[in-house]
Amino acid sequence: MLLQNTTESGRRAHTIAETCALTGLGRDTVYAAIRSGRLLARKIGRRTLVTDDDLRQFLAGLPRAGGFDQVMSECPVATINPPAPRPPPAPRRTP
Repeated sequence: MLLQNTTESGRRAHTIAETCALTGLGRDTVYAAIRSGRLLARKIGRRTLVTDDDLRQFLAGLPRAGGFDQVMSECPVATINPPAPRPPPAPRRTP
């Protein structure tokens, strides 16, 4: 059957506003994912649509939430660099 990959609403494609409502992500985050190529979108006229299949694939490709080590190993972009070491203090001069 052709309609197997639909959401509860029965829609096969979603506008950006609907994508935000379905995922809880903000509009800027959704557009950033589209620009980076992580979320595929289609254009029809001035409308941007995200198919249900592409949205599911995007969500499945996100790193799993977990401990610090798991997140760091699965998401190379999320690197946290420790602060640079401070130089030793200058020696005090005695008068």
